Amino acid sequence: MAAKRARPHPFNIVIVGQNNRLQYEALLFAASLRHAAPDFAGRLLVAVPQPGPLWPSDPSIRNTELLAALDRLGAEIVPFDNTVFGADYPQGNKIEALLALPEGEPFVFFDTDTLITGDIARVPFDFDRPTASLKREGTWPEPTLYGPGYAQIWKSLYDRFGLEFESSLDLDQPDEYWARYLYFNAGWFFYRCPRAFGHRFLDYAREIRDDPPAELICQNLDPWLDQVALPLVIHSFGGGRDPLPAQALDGDVSCHYRLFPLLYAREDDRVVEMLETVAAPNWIKKVLKQYEPIRKLVLQRKGERVRALFDQANLPRREQAIRNRIKSAGLWLR
Repeated sequence: MAAKRARPHPFNIVIVGQNNRLQYEALLFAASLRHAAPDFAGRLLVAVPQPGPLWPSDPSIRNTELLAALDRLGAEIVPFDNTVFGADYPQGNKIEALLALPEGEPFVFFDTDTLITGDIARVPFDFDRPTASLKREGTWPEPTLYGPGYAQIWKSLYDRFGLEFESSLDLDQPDEYWARYLYFNAGWFFYRCPRAFGHRFLDYAREIRDDPPAELICQNLDPWLDQVALPLVIHSFGGGRDPLPAQALDGDVSCHYRLFPLLYAREDDRVVEMLETVAAPNWIKKVLKQYEPIRKLVLQRKGERVRALFDQANLPRREQAIRNRIKSAGLWLR
C-alpha cells in the first residue's frame, strides 16, 4: 500500500473586516474557503479595527447577522487598535492587524476582495522565505523626466533600512524597467510569525511616510505606501520572488478580483461559478443582499450583462478601458 502524502502543517489565514464593503467580502471569502478547501485545518482570523481617535466613525463590524454567518463558517473575530494608521490610510489595517495575531504561528494574509478557488491546504508554503503577490503592474514609483530613476529611488530605501540592494534585482529585466526591482501587490503575503513581520512592516511604512529619503520627494505614497514597504520587509527576512509553484495563489487556488464588476468582466468561468455557488445558500444570501453591488450583480444576475460586454480571451489591455465600458452600460457598482 502506498504511503499517504503528508499534508503541510496547519497555518492561519487572516483577512481584514470592517463596517463597509469589506465585511461582505469577508463573508464571501470565508464561504469560498470552506467550499474549496474543506480540509483546511488552520484558523480563519478576521481582523477588525476598533473605534479610536484615528477613525471619525466606528469601523468595527456591528451587523449581527453577518457576524453570525462568519461564526457559522468557523471564522474568528480578532479586534485590533490603530495607533499609526486609520481612516486617512485604511490600507494600513493590513499592517497593524498583524500585531494582534498569534505570535509564532505561520500566517497567510489575503486582501478581503479575494476568493479561494482551490485547496489552499495543499500549497507548499515555505514560511521561512516570505513572498507576496506578483499580480501587479508598475504602479510605483513614477520617475520624473530629470530623475531620479527607478534604481536610485529603490536603492535609497534599501540604504535607509540597512538592506543589501543588488540581490533584490531581477537581472533578466533591463535596467530602469520597473520589473527589475522587487515590487509586489500586497493582496497576499506570508511569513512564519505575524508579529515579527508586522512590527517591521509598521516600522518601515511609518518611517517612509514620516521621513522619506530625498529621492522620494516627487513620489506619491497614497495608496502605494504598503506596496513600497512590503518588498523591503520581505527582502529583510530573506524572502523574494516566486517561492511558490506557478499558478498556485493568483491562479488555481485564489483569485484577487478587487471589485465585483471587474470579476465579471475578466475572471475565469470557474471564479464566477465559485462566487455564485457560495453566495447561494439562503442564510448567506439574506446577509449579502444588504450590499447593493452583490445584490444586483450576483444575486439578481446582472453580472451576466457585464460579462457579455467582453471577450474574456481578448480583454482590453488597460483596466481603465474595462471600467469605462462597464460604466457606459450603467453597471459600475462598487
